[in-house]
Amino acid sequence: MGDKRLKLYNTLTREKEDFQPIDPANVRMYVCGPTVYDFAHIGNARPAIVFDVLYRLLRHHYGEAHVTYVRNITDVDDKINARAARDFPDMPLNDAIALVTAKTSDQYHADVKALGCLEPTIEPRATDNIPQMQEMIATLIDKGHAYEAGGEVLFDVTSSQQYGELSNRKVEDQQAGARVAVEDHKKNPGDFVLWKQSTENEPGWPSPWGTGRPGWHIECSAMSERYLGEVFDIHGGGLDLIFPHHENEIAQSRCAHGTERMANVWMHNGYLQVEGQKMSKSLGNFVTIHELLDSDKFGGRSWPGEVLRLAMLMTHYREPIDFSKRKLEEAERLLGKFARRAGNASETDEPDAEVVAFLSDDLNFSGALARLSDLDGSALASTLNLIGFTAYRQAKTTDVDEAVIAERIATRLAFIRDKDWANADAIRDELASSGIQLKDGKDPDTGDRVTTWEVL
Repeated sequence: MGDKRLKLYNTLTREKEDFQPIDPANVRMYVCGPTVYDFAHIGNARPAIVFDVLYRLLRHHYGEAHVTYVRNITDVDDKINARAARDFPDMPLNDAIALVTAKTSDQYHADVKALGCLEPTIEPRATDNIPQMQEMIATLIDKGHAYEAGGEVLFDVTSSQQYGELSNRKVEDQQAGARVAVEDHKKNPGDFVLWKQSTENEPGWPSPWGTGRPGWHIECSAMSERYLGEVFDIHGGGLDLIFPHHENEIAQSRCAHGTERMANVWMHNGYLQVEGQKMSKSLGNFVTIHELLDSDKFGGRSWPGEVLRLAMLMTHYREPIDFSKRKLEEAERLLGKFARRAGNASETDEPDAEVVAFLSDDLNFSGALARLSDLDGSALASTLNLIGFTAYRQAKTTDVDEAVIAERIATRLAFIRDKDWANADAIRDELASSGIQLKDGKDPDTGDRVTTWEVL
């Protein structure tokens, strides 16, 4: 079953804690999945990868049959409605929504599979859980935590004494968050929508409060309770979800069930920048996972999924990451090195205990990576398999042609003499991507520049 000494940083307590599952025979984790109105961007790749590694680690410690991983799909949302109306203006909205969500869901599944992510144990869709959401809303109304106003059902944030603990915000300082409009009919500015009315052209379901659709936050509370119970072990997502989404989930679930917590451990991955800048379409640096895998939009070429996976993991999951071409190139070189060191060995050994220990310390991948560089053969192959690298042997290996390398070095030295640094660097990077590392120095007798090389 493996070593149980697992430490995880808990956003709720702001401490790294020993992980103690509620039931070691059924370790339960919920991670917020995609809202399927557009292809997933590289920022969406980070939680998919991070929590896939945690899922694999939990299965190693507790056994594959004893871990339940739920990652939802949000397929009812105003962003989906807007995208469907934009892309299919001549089609009935509900038909257009079906096309958008099907296409986007299929692409997301293909993308995360290419990144080496396992399928979750359960992948519920919001539209398949409307009765559960309505039942929870009715309970919140009955218990005095929600009210009807202005054609909506709203959650009263002042009814939850612990509201704001996750985000460390006071109720009086709360401002309505994403997807929540501040209206006169609200008792408090921070009150958020549980159920909203739908027009004839919008998706809607009959309910005691009129034909309508759920608010964003109630979806995850209802789905996590249905598949994991009222209180479960781990809830994950990106930092951007702490407020309002996760804060509101906690309030709904606690008040509906009368529990102290919704999940015992809350984990959040850090933000992502692209080449030192915030990713945005206006800056032209917005890139999807699909574009990275299948186009030359980023760095002038496509990138293997496991290269993207390793590049993401090389920065600790709680730290901000600067996603860059150089980081991808470094990850590709490392994968090539692993492929050569593992050779044709089969995955017959137990994963390396030191790597497991590093990962068990709040997913310390930098420590794990340093140890991986010392492994070879079946020990390396088995350990890489544990953390989701199974196609790495297809990475570029080096059939050394010394004459070709000598010619490229000579061309590079000529560029350096002409101070053409861009082309000189391009040759260095080209060789590095094939597993050849150049080292510049001086001839001790003549003082001339010389370049040596070695296979990584």
